[in-house]
Amino acid sequence: MLIRHLPFLRAVLTHSVTAFGGPQAHLGMMFKNFVQKTPYVTEQELMEYNTFCQLLPGASSTQTLTLIGYKRGGVPLAILTLLIWITPASVLMGGLSFLLPYLEKGNVRVELFQFIPAMAAGFLIFAVIRIFPMAIKNTITWVILLICMAATGLLFGRPWLIPLLLVASGIATNFSKKRIPQIEEKPKQIRWWNIWLFGFIFLTAGILSETARKNDWPERKSINLFENTYRMGSLVFGGGQMLLPMMYEQWSVRPATVKEKNSNVVQINQHDFYMGMGMVQAVPGPVFSFASFAGGMALQKEGQGLQLIGCIIGALAIFLPSALLVLFFFPVWHNIKKYAVVYRSLEGINAAVVGVLVASTLYISRDISLLENTAAGWTNLLVIATTVLLLRFTKIISPLIVLGCLLLGYFL
Repeated sequence: MLIRHLPFLRAVLTHSVTAFGGPQAHLGMMFKNFVQKTPYVTEQELMEYNTFCQLLPGASSTQTLTLIGYKRGGVPLAILTLLIWITPASVLMGGLSFLLPYLEKGNVRVELFQFIPAMAAGFLIFAVIRIFPMAIKNTITWVILLICMAATGLLFGRPWLIPLLLVASGIATNFSKKRIPQIEEKPKQIRWWNIWLFGFIFLTAGILSETARKNDWPERKSINLFENTYRMGSLVFGGGQMLLPMMYEQWSVRPATVKEKNSNVVQINQHDFYMGMGMVQAVPGPVFSFASFAGGMALQKEGQGLQLIGCIIGALAIFLPSALLVLFFFPVWHNIKKYAVVYRSLEGINAAVVGVLVASTLYISRDISLLENTAAGWTNLLVIATTVLLLRFTKIISPLIVLGCLLLGYFL
């Protein structure tokens, strides 16, 4: 059964090792790899999947890609898509937790990645170009676009911002008198086991973690690590930009205040945490893969066997909630979207997504030397322009663009 999906799975693997730049840039690469190069989904479907996943907690780009697999081959292909997508980044970040003690802090060659941010900005611009004509069609969508751009620019990184903007924009377009035709689609079966399993794991992990802490079980660190990571994966909105601060507070700041009362608390050295935060930006794939590094560092002193288990716990616990939630709620979304109120909401939500993308592009670009009259500034501008033009007007595959930027960084 899965043999016929091998070309799709190869595309997912290629995407997993070339998708730099976080969830917004990942969306631009999805347009290139799964819509333009080979039409596994339509532009409208990809927009809908991305919009829907923005309303859920967890890793939005991971959930979007999981839904592409779900559309192509149901739950089995969705799970396989998820595993292929998260494995390379999780292995790289988990491996870093083993290598970190041996790295000479001043000798890590970072120049190789110096033009990756500019390339990611190019992918963001490409995504905006593809989405804009579909989403911005009338006065109300223009107003929503401008408001969401301003709000995102001022409040970038707030965990509640994107869900609030999407809901408010959906409400705004429902004031329209515009008639939207009802489209009858075959209802999808709701898989209740997903939400029951999600809740069961959430409650059981919490109870076991607290029991292990109070009784100081020998294996309590592993249990606490799973509970902490699963809880964060279940509750975080705003992607990796919000996950990393949550983990930093949980494992680097808070332990210092409770160390006297709780000497066996899960703790990660602040300097090591910063190193991991820097490296995850240079690794392709989901930013949530940082949890694999964090899990390894949390159990580093327990021996290499438990450290490896920590990496696996981190990756499993951070991505499992995202998968369970998206596979439960998507059939619900599919079954209610036929109603006019939902269609009108989608008009506003899609406009909000474009506004967030534009603001994200500008926000990311502020950390790139663009306006300076220097060689680096002009090179970054050239990288952005070249990336957009290659994506827009050629059939050059994304991995070659990534490779070109890496080589440019190495030689310059």
